[in-house]
Amino acid sequence: MYLLTGTIFSLAVFLTSALSGVFGMAGGLLLLWFLLLLFPATAAIAVHGIIQLSANFSRAWISRSYIVWPVVAKITTGVLIAAGVLLIVNYTPNAATISLAIGLMPLLVWMPTNWVKLDASRSGHALGCGLTAGGLTIAAGVSGPLIDIFFIRTHMGRRQIVATKATIQVISHAIKTIFYLDAALSLSKGEWGFVLLAAPLAIVGTNAGNYMLMRMTDANFRALSRWIVTAIGVFYFIQWLFLVSWD
Repeated sequence: MYLLTGTIFSLAVFLTSALSGVFGMAGGLLLLWFLLLLFPATAAIAVHGIIQLSANFSRAWISRSYIVWPVVAKITTGVLIAAGVLLIVNYTPNAATISLAIGLMPLLVWMPTNWVKLDASRSGHALGCGLTAGGLTIAAGVSGPLIDIFFIRTHMGRRQIVATKATIQVISHAIKTIFYLDAALSLSKGEWGFVLLAAPLAIVGTNAGNYMLMRMTDANFRALSRWIVTAIGVFYFIQWLFLVSWD
């Protein structure tokens, strides 16, 4: 049983990291769902942060020449502010809250462009991205679709978007892991074995995804991102309905 769990865990990390390597998101949403099956919500978010930190660092390093650093700096400021607020209110998540938050995310990617014109390259918008997306990363574990609406309307190419978002995610996941450090430290030695094994697999998966990204057009990248996030969001929303009906 231990070997079977480790094999499934490793495969899930590789495949979800590859998916994130292509779209800069989506894989993390699926990985968090899998982790919620294995761990309590706080521990799942902490483990998710550790694994995604590795995967995103690899993705950012591969495309480091495309990173837009001024945008990263401004968004990071917002993330730190959001983390401070959640720390003050002593926020603690649960599976239902996480499922509802992620289940509603597809509404963001289908929002008409003339409703909200957000652009991460603008200082105020970048700070707002850090506050909202950073807060959601800590509160629900992931925030890819929310970050995406700040980037999808910029004039950046797909490689700049993926590289810059990956760098921001490295910082956000690091902060998230520290936020839930007590939960991470409560893991058993066997569970830590899974996590340590997952780190290199996340990097390998990311490299595989980056290979596919370089063969994709900007138009296909943007269109597929929406549909993939929508499918995952619907799944999470159904899970939320199931959780609240059995509560």
